[in-house]
Amino acid sequence: MARQNPKTKLPTKSCVTCGRPFTWRRKWARDWDNVRHCSERCRRNRASKRQ
Repeated sequence: MARQNPKTKLPTKSCVTCGRPFTWRRKWARDWDNVRHCSERCRRNRASKRQ
């Protein structure tokens, strides 16, 4: 069985909306450079603040 990397070695970013740090997720592997929000909720709230 292969050994997995510890979660502490995953890349992190800060959310544009709430400022909280979030770590890399497998579903973001292809698009990590363009990910700006930690969650769908933050992404939706960001759009409403601009109005």
